[in-house]
Amino acid sequence: MTNPAEILPGVIFYSYLSAERKDKVCFWNHHTLVLMVSGQLHLETASQRMEVKAGEMLLVGKNQLGTLTKTPLPGQSYESIVICLQDDLLRKIALEEQIGVEPKYSGPSNVPIPPDPFLLGYFQSIIPYARATVETLAEEMGILKVKEGVKLLLHSLPQLKSFLFNFAEPHKIDLEHFMMSNFHFNVSIERFAHLTGRSLAAFKRDFTKIFAMPPRQWLLDKRLTAARHLIEHKHQKPSAIYLDLGFESLPHFSRSFKKKFGKTVKSVQKYQL
Repeated sequence: MTNPAEILPGVIFYSYLSAERKDKVCFWNHHTLVLMVSGQLHLETASQRMEVKAGEMLLVGKNQLGTLTKTPLPGQSYESIVICLQDDLLRKIALEEQIGVEPKYSGPSNVPIPPDPFLLGYFQSIIPYARATVETLAEEMGILKVKEGVKLLLHSLPQLKSFLFNFAEPHKIDLEHFMMSNFHFNVSIERFAHLTGRSLAAFKRDFTKIFAMPPRQWLLDKRLTAARHLIEHKHQKPSAIYLDLGFESLPHFSRSFKKKFGKTVKSVQKYQL
């Protein structure tokens, strides 16, 4: 089985990890509904930290960055069903159900879905498609399954209308606050620009006005400064923090650290000892 296996390409995914923990930085273009079949999922965004266990459901909001940690439990595999609620499909549902313009949503970006027998039964109905065949769902059948899931969500939590049916593009948000909260995510400058509601050129221009240096240089300096603080004052090991601070590898982190501070990570650790 591939990771993830696509039941309906681009919409419904069946994620499977047999016996390994996996950390991944994600950007959600669309609202995403997750059901944990087995194992445990840890989600961390700039504003929330959440644990999702087997049998639990989570609605992840669109246009945000986060880190996922997928952990199988002893003697089990990691399995989850992921449904991408794309805006085009939600617009069709809004038209079909005559859902009007909703008040602006002001709640959390990620919403735990309380236990609901109808939703649990719905997810259970999708599992056989992944386990019994390698073929994907017919598109018409798959779209019906997604629509069914949305309607059951609204039946369980009617207040989610304002969450799901907000089709406004990301507005031009406070760039300084956003970058200070999200600098540790290892994503492209282009993605940061999109998330702050700016073109790449506008993002670079606004960024330089605020931070007095280009984005790439600031990100590297900020991550290294944070790393030094964690090593010197929190006694953290480089191997435990480099991924969380947006570095792709430990050697890359070590080289960058020495270049900025003129000393190796090991020498800083020894000084603390």
